[in-house]
Amino acid sequence: MSTRAPTGKLLVKLVLTAVAMFAFAIFVMPPLYNLLCEITGIGGKTKGSYEAVDVRVDTSREVVVQFIAANNAEMPWDFYPMQTRVTVHPGEPTNVEFFARNKTQSDMVGQAIPGVVPFNAADYFHKTECFCFNSQPLAAGEEAQLALTFIVDPDLPESINSLTLSYTLFDITSSVSNSVAQLQK
Repeated sequence: MSTRAPTGKLLVKLVLTAVAMFAFAIFVMPPLYNLLCEITGIGGKTKGSYEAVDVRVDTSREVVVQFIAANNAEMPWDFYPMQTRVTVHPGEPTNVEFFARNKTQSDMVGQAIPGVVPFNAADYFHKTECFCFNSQPLAAGEEAQLALTFIVDPDLPESINSLTLSYTLFDITSSVSNSVAQLQK
């Protein structure tokens, strides 16, 4: 039994296949995943900004909302909720804040990505104002309090009395270099 090195044609095909697989995973899968989560409601993804118009407050019911913050492995900032939990009445606008500090010696830009658990509660958690709607540029050593205003929908199923809102903070500095340039002015 002899082992031969791959021919030039075979090697080119293997390299092109590997490149195509990486391109698919990086550029095609994330939009498909987001679309699937939006259609099915799985994954705990929350929707964008919510405009509260004549929302009734259900004072007969209380819901506990817990907050969790985590950094992506590449993000060296301090990032955490100022309150770890609040008790709200569905329909009642509630304000909380998160803290962020750029501990590095470089100007950076962060982006927070939210998620809600249980997943079926995501459609009933509405953010009217959120730091996650925009990227967060912070100069070296700078800190900020990041605002979140939300409403738990009064139509939240009765079986859900608590939910958890989590944020993961990502370093997006390299993809938004103009925001970093503005910090340096």
